[in-house]
Order: sequence, then C-alpha cells, then structure tokens
Amino acid sequence: MQDRAIRTRGVILRAAAQVFDEYGLAGSSISKIMTAAGTTQGAMYFHFKSKENLARAVINEQAADLALPKRPEGLAQLIELTFFLARQMQSNVLFRAGVTLAVEQGQVGLRDFSPYDMWADLFRGELEAARGKGDLRDEVEVADVAQLLVAAYTGSQVMSNLLTGPDRADLPERIGRMWRYILPGIAQPDSLQELMEVARRSGAAA
Repeated sequence: MQDRAIRTRGVILRAAAQVFDEYGLAGSSISKIMTAAGTTQGAMYFHFKSKENLARAVINEQAADLALPKRPEGLAQLIELTFFLARQMQSNVLFRAGVTLAVEQGQVGLRDFSPYDMWADLFRGELEAARGKGDLRDEVEVADVAQLLVAAYTGSQVMSNLLTGPDRADLPERIGRMWRYILPGIAQPDSLQELMEVARRSGAAA
C-alpha cells in the first residue's frame, strides 16, 4: 500500500505540473489536475489538500527528475550544469513548471524561497570546488556569486519565456551570453580561455 501511495502521489504531482505548465497558476484547478492524473477526489485530497499545496510541492520537487552532479567539480561542471538546466527547461515539464511557479507564487500568497536556496547551495559547491582548483579570482565571494548566478539564470529564463514562449527556444543563447560576461569577472586569467571554450561547446550542444 505504501508503494502504491508513493506512485499515486508521483502521478498527481506530474499531472499537476502539466496543468500548471499549460494553464498557469491562476487558470489551474483541482478538477483539471484530477482529470489529468486520472485519479479520484479521495486520492487527491489524501496527498494534497489544495491547489496551493500542490503548487508548493511542484515548486519544491522541481528537480526530482533531474540527473544532477553527485559531487562538485568546479567551474567547468557549473557551466555545463547551467546549459543542462536550460535544455531541461525546454523538455522537462516538472522542472519547468516548478521554476515558473516559484516566480509566480506571490499570486496565491506563497513565499517559499527554498528552491532558490537549493540552487544557490548547488552553485556554491561548484564555486568552492573551483576555488580549491585555483580557478577563481582571489577577491571573489563564493556565496555572492552563487546568488548572482541564481538571479541571472532566473531572469534569463523569465525573459526567454516572455519573448519566445514556454519552450524558451533562446534560453541556451541567453545562458551563453550570461557566462560570456560573468566569467571574466570571476575566473583566474590563466583559466579563462579554457572555461570560455567550455561555455561555447556547451552552448553549441544545447
């Protein structure tokens, strides 16, 4: 029964992500999510008590289907990770809906910053690894740059959504532009060209 409940919750969560992605937070409803999930009202309310409760779950579990790095390895991995996330924004509905809802959550009175903290922690780990390798400028404050990258990535995906639609067709290009201007300010000069090439290759692959 426990395994069945876990599976049912997962089905509902991903159905909610699809509905939120298609209709937005304001246009979504429990009934639409129930239909998409093919589940009963009892099963729905056993796991999630309201639309807001579901939105919070999608926000906080946005990375559930992502194959994230198991350990930090530095700036090259961080660059590759941001382009990986750009591709996932285009194809992974749970991730895309979670990121979008995190931006829109104020519409229903939510104030949950935990996903931003999660990404900042992940980025900070990569930056600390980069410092250990000697790839960061001495004056760089790792925590500040991690927060800057989260903000820049969030703004880039929002602009991409506004200008190219929910598929965010130009997001990899925007992430490439972000790195082109951020890397010279944080990378040691002797590492810069190699890292710029990583960004170029990652952008081309994306």
